[in-house]
Amino acid sequence: MAEPNESPQKAEPAESTGGEGTAEISKDARMFGMLCHLLGILTWIVGPLIIWLIKREDDKFIDEHGKEALNFQITILIAYAVGGITTFICIGFFIMLAAWIFNLIFCIMGAIKANDGQPYRYPISIRLIK
Repeated sequence: MAEPNESPQKAEPAESTGGEGTAEISKDARMFGMLCHLLGILTWIVGPLIIWLIKREDDKFIDEHGKEALNFQITILIAYAVGGITTFICIGFFIMLAAWIFNLIFCIMGAIKANDGQPYRYPISIRLIK
């Protein structure tokens, strides 16, 4: 009776670490998913758009992270536009600073999740590309 209890205990830690989920996603797919998020910091919409257009057919994981990164960068672009328009009333600088901080933090979080082989949804994002 001790043996049936031991085997489920050995199986549970392996499942909880997510070892099986990350094995399905290739190292290249995780790298390109991570790049979609990181290039958003440096190139705004251009980097994620190029990677997504080139690699979306290759892997569903890259397609999902590319679309998510693009949607967020479009949202950030809109925030920068609103900030630029409202700079004459001095609130625009704060909007642009907040957009820059959100872009930095959330893109890093997305890159970490993509590198771990997990899906990521930006908490503040307009979903234009589905």
